[in-house]
Amino acid sequence: MELIDKLTILTDSAKYDAACTSSGVDRPGKTVMAGCCHSFTADGRCITLLKTLMSNDCVYNCKYCVNRSANDVPRTSFTPDELAELTIQFYRRNYIEGLFLSSAVVVSPDYTMELMVEALAIIRYRYDFWGYIHAKAIPGASPELISKLGYLADRLSVNIELPSEKSLALLAPGKTKDSIIAPMRQIKNQLAESNRLPMGNNAVKTPHNELQLHKRPFSAAGSKSPSFAPAGQATQMIIGATEDTDRQIITLASALYERFDMKRVFYSAYIPVAEDSLLPALTTPPPLLREHRLYQADFLMRKYGFEANEILSEETPNFNPFLDPKCNWAINNMHFFPVDVNTASKRDLLRVPGIGPTSALRILTARREGRLGLGELKRIGVVLKRARFFIITKDEPAGPQFKKETTVRALIDPKAFAFGMEQLSMFDAPPAPLALPAGRGGAALNSMSWGRAGSRCSMNDAVEETVLCLSSKLL
Repeated sequence: MELIDKLTILTDSAKYDAACTSSGVDRPGKTVMAGCCHSFTADGRCITLLKTLMSNDCVYNCKYCVNRSANDVPRTSFTPDELAELTIQFYRRNYIEGLFLSSAVVVSPDYTMELMVEALAIIRYRYDFWGYIHAKAIPGASPELISKLGYLADRLSVNIELPSEKSLALLAPGKTKDSIIAPMRQIKNQLAESNRLPMGNNAVKTPHNELQLHKRPFSAAGSKSPSFAPAGQATQMIIGATEDTDRQIITLASALYERFDMKRVFYSAYIPVAEDSLLPALTTPPPLLREHRLYQADFLMRKYGFEANEILSEETPNFNPFLDPKCNWAINNMHFFPVDVNTASKRDLLRVPGIGPTSALRILTARREGRLGLGELKRIGVVLKRARFFIITKDEPAGPQFKKETTVRALIDPKAFAFGMEQLSMFDAPPAPLALPAGRGGAALNSMSWGRAGSRCSMNDAVEETVLCLSSKLL
């Protein structure tokens, strides 16, 4: 097979992997600039990566995967030399700044990892490329190979795949929870050990840092050699392929951040690519609004100090599609408000819709010079369209005086109506009218099935129904 044909097949097969800032897929399944995705460096730069598989010739038959062994698709693999040459040629032409490498499991996990390690070693040492590389470790591979991969890549990731062990056994019988958790734990432990070990020419050799000593040449300035996977580890899970609730998903994500020091957990809305009784129908649109809500909740846990059990509960295990998670928390915890911006702690400020980490720090700094009003907050960057319903300022010392319906209207996420129950691509045809569930109480929102059922109604009716439902929950 010609190299260009291999590149076409393997970059197209990689587009469903979302463990980078962009997946290279124009939902519901078209590649945008095939083989490219984007990521952000520590200094905030957006970089373009070549995103490809080493092979799509998989021995596993995961029901949700386009590369499963039972699927009739063209199969091919790069040799390590081919992948290295392609990467360097793209880099020299300024098409890319790094590489995102994953693979189907060809022959066995160890065999696949050996191919990936060899390819990255050629890129690093033969071609002297020291740009960003993100590599996917293969569950079930030997610890030695995972360690070698970590010394060649800037970031490692191991896909958790699905939100529960039950779902994994149902849809991916060839994979186990233990085989996924083991490399995650190893990467965490090696990252911690690497941070403790001395670096440079005088470092003491140990079985764990021997590779580290000769991983990269020293610069002219004598800078120290980078550590094992210096950009940390990440993971990805597929959402919408099983009946797992949003609460299960964010609880799992919280545990991954806490136990394995994850840099990011990525959520990938399931795009139906296979017909199976255990999966959503091929005509089911991917749950992109739900994916969006998960990323919002993830950000609340990482940057705002929220716990998973604060965002969702057993009584309300799924996100409200009409409100972002922070606004939904505010509506359900009105006893916490109003918050006085001139005296509140940073933690309390971050609970206010419309106030983020940056604006919270600016408030703490600015109020040292005097009491803050709405004008000062607007200049600071607070989104008053939402925040003013929950705060006390020097302009409104008695607190906000608004009707319940006015507050709710200001908090409703317009995307939920602009795209229906699914956040569809801006390039798709105009969506059908919004489907709302039967009923007018809070239970209607909690039982939302993300666009699968409900009576059709006009946009105005949908808005009014939502306002009534949410207003009834306010004190």
